Parts: sequence; C-alpha cells; structure tokens
Amino acid sequence: MDSQEDIARNLAEVRSQIDAACAAAERPAAAVTLVAVSKTHGADTIRLAIAAGQAVFGENRVQEAEGKWPGLKQAHPDVVLHLIGPLQSNKASNAVALFDVIETVDRPKIARALAREMDKQGRRPDVLIQVNTGEEPQKAGVLPAEADAFIQACRDDFALPLRGLMCIPPIDEEPAMHFALLRQIAERNGLGVLSMGMSADYETAVQFGATRVRVGTAIFGARQPYPATTPAA
Repeated sequence: MDSQEDIARNLAEVRSQIDAACAAAERPAAAVTLVAVSKTHGADTIRLAIAAGQAVFGENRVQEAEGKWPGLKQAHPDVVLHLIGPLQSNKASNAVALFDVIETVDRPKIARALAREMDKQGRRPDVLIQVNTGEEPQKAGVLPAEADAFIQACRDDFALPLRGLMCIPPIDEEPAMHFALLRQIAERNGLGVLSMGMSADYETAVQFGATRVRVGTAIFGARQPYPATTPAA
C-alpha cells in the first residue's frame, strides 16, 4: 500500500477507534499514543504516513531501521522512533544511537550493554521491559515471576531510564488476561507506560490501560516479507 489517501484514511480510522475505546473506558484520548509499525515498509511509504500527521513509529530490526531512518529523522526531527523487536547485545550501540525508545529490554546482558552505551554516547533513550506474559519458550521477554526483580535491577544496578512495560500476548489466547497481568506488574512497580495491543487487539488493550498501542497492518496493509538473508536485529 503506497497511496497517501489510503494511509491517511487508515490512520484516521485507527485513531477514531482508539478515541472510542478511550471514551468507553472513561480515559482521555490523549492518554494513548499510536505507534505506527513500519517494519518491512520503505522510506517512501513512511513519508506518506508522516505527511498524514503520524509522528511515532516502530521498527523490529536495528539493521533494517539503519537503512531507512537516519535520513527520515534528519528530515523530520520531531519524529519518535521505537525499537519493538528483540535486541542483541552486539547491536546495543546502534540501538542507542538511532532509537528514541527501546521497548524490548528483557535480560541483564541487554540492560548492561545499554547502560554502557548510554554512558558512552551521552544519549539516553527511554526503555521498557518486555514481559513474556504467556511464558512462551520461543518468545523474548522476562517471565512474569521474575519481572519485579528485573525491574529493580534495571533501576538500581543499571540506572536505566525505565518508563514501563510491553508485552505480546500469545496469538491463540484471549489477550485481555495478558493485558491485565502486565498492568498489575506495572502498577505494583510504579511504572506508568504500558505498550500493549496490536492491529487485532488494540481496542481491548486500551480498555486495560494501554498507553501505547503498536499498529502496523491496519495502517500500512500487509507486511512485506523479509529477505531470506536479512539477519535479525
């Protein structure tokens, strides 16, 4: 999908549904930030979304983002870029340099690498901790039972600018219980940011307190496949 009209219409529809979900939950619409997930989509498509007024974007892979975002951020300095995919420690330097928010901190090795790079670069992007609420072995994220201790470590041991939590519920389970669990962990640890909800369930996420929803397909259409040789972030 590369039509300015299509993307503008889709953005308006998603924002309208977010506003309606906020109203139903008796929350102000301004409490929820829409993160447009632009992974696999090129710079030209992203420019159409920026022209339609979208200012917050999410990417899954550091290497892919490095190929298209430096020029976009130079041309649009107010745009905010989130890393929403898994991060390897050898990409910590690149992630700190490029992203404004890193949502997928999930283990001490990553926290330590990010803290070191933030000190080195003098740049401190906000971080979120990813919680594996479904305890899925193939998925990144700290386990719920270990979340409190890791949150304390990120604050006390690594001094990261920790703002909140994110999750990706299992695809075959009702997301509401996962959103509720994430909210409980955040509340007892005094964290105000909840990144949860994607194209299929962001309205439910808003009802359970999401402050950021990550929406891609509903805005840009079907994702393009990654090249077979493209490495993960």
